Amino acid sequence: MIDIQSNTRKIKQGDTFVALRGISSDGHSYIEKAIENGASKIVAEEGDYSVSTLIVEDTRKYLNEYLSNKYNGFINEMNVIAVTGTNGKTTTAMLIHDALNMIGSKTAYIGTVGFYIEEKVCDLENTTVDICNMYDLIMEAYDKGCNNVVIEISSHAAQMGRVETLKFDYAIFTNLTQDHLDYHKTMGNYALAKQKVFLNLKENGIAIVNKDDKFKDYFLLEKNKNVTYGFSESDFEIVDYLMTSNGITFTYKHENLYNCTTKLLGKYNLYNLLAVITLLSNMGLKEEQINKIIPELKSPVGRMEIFKYKTNNIIIDYAHTPDAIEKIMLALKGITKGNTYTVFGCTGDRDRIKRPIMTEIVSNNSKHFIITNDDPHFEDTTQIVDDMIKDAEFDNYEICLDREEAIKKAIDLLDENDVLFILGKGHEESMVIKDKKLPFSDKKVVETYLSKLSNVLEED
Repeated sequence: MIDIQSNTRKIKQGDTFVALRGISSDGHSYIEKAIENGASKIVAEEGDYSVSTLIVEDTRKYLNEYLSNKYNGFINEMNVIAVTGTNGKTTTAMLIHDALNMIGSKTAYIGTVGFYIEEKVCDLENTTVDICNMYDLIMEAYDKGCNNVVIEISSHAAQMGRVETLKFDYAIFTNLTQDHLDYHKTMGNYALAKQKVFLNLKENGIAIVNKDDKFKDYFLLEKNKNVTYGFSESDFEIVDYLMTSNGITFTYKHENLYNCTTKLLGKYNLYNLLAVITLLSNMGLKEEQINKIIPELKSPVGRMEIFKYKTNNIIIDYAHTPDAIEKIMLALKGITKGNTYTVFGCTGDRDRIKRPIMTEIVSNNSKHFIITNDDPHFEDTTQIVDDMIKDAEFDNYEICLDREEAIKKAIDLLDENDVLFILGKGHEESMVIKDKKLPFSDKKVVETYLSKLSNVLEED
């Protein structure tokens, strides 16, 4: 554990507290609380306090230099692997975590679904945590003997400097599609935020880039050693694939041709797997060894998570962008014999532009869908729904803002060989309404309701 913090809630007895100035808050306002919680030293830009105090011109610069100087020597003994992009970050990062642990190379994961060292250690507040928390987690991985740490990096985190002191051995770019434009304003700004990860590669680091993405040139930087993957001509290239209801058989080319199978579904998962294959190969694994690992890999929790109900499939997935929703729905379209139903909503206080786009995609790919709540935050749910159905030319939907009831209603629609998509929350176990996090899990709702239906069938 590190001995310096910028969050009073993380303070341990004897720690140093650094007062950072942010957009909406000022750490100087929390100094007394930090002292009360056990801080023995304060680093600030002004003031005089009851414990040892260091006044500096720029506390953020001080913190970055302190963390780098004290901990980066240890951290650099591990392989630090960064994964960024709009979609596929979590799946790619967790597949890497699982694959490396399978070969006995102890690996940690830090990202959307929590903090893992082989198994889950804890949940995290954000995809990419604040810089002190990040160092805490990485040093815990180091202290527990990890050889590698895989970190998901969001565009917000890159833009806000949460990982700017870290140097990466490998950086992976998955794709860039519309998201977070309420924050970044343009796709160019969005790409430049993620590009910061690739500016932080070590001198001998490797950039692994999706050659098929139209924003690839933002990440194929001249100063880096670049390795590409994709369906177009690439260093690692998918040349053929066959998808069934049980998985995918595919052939990829890297100097030679290799055949492989996976339990994962969807063309988009071939991109995720190919990124993993590219990384493992560049870490020195032979293709024969890699191709024994790939068939054993499973999707992370809340990513294409499948529940069987009679002859039907219920899919829980975190998809919450137009691109992610379209890809997961198309992934099962060719192998679904029955009808498709969907439950989804749009997050409040976030990019409003994408809402009607997402709804149209769902409408085009569903017989019927139910619009419901998905973390409204402080936004009026009426406004969210109005945005979703703005200028709608479709009527194959209903509105049920109680998400639990919406899921139950949708399950009741299933007949024979149908598929139900429950999208947007995936692994999450809470619903954010205003400033409260209320316990809620799509998975628990599905499991509980299916158990109830099963009991009814047995009684009949």
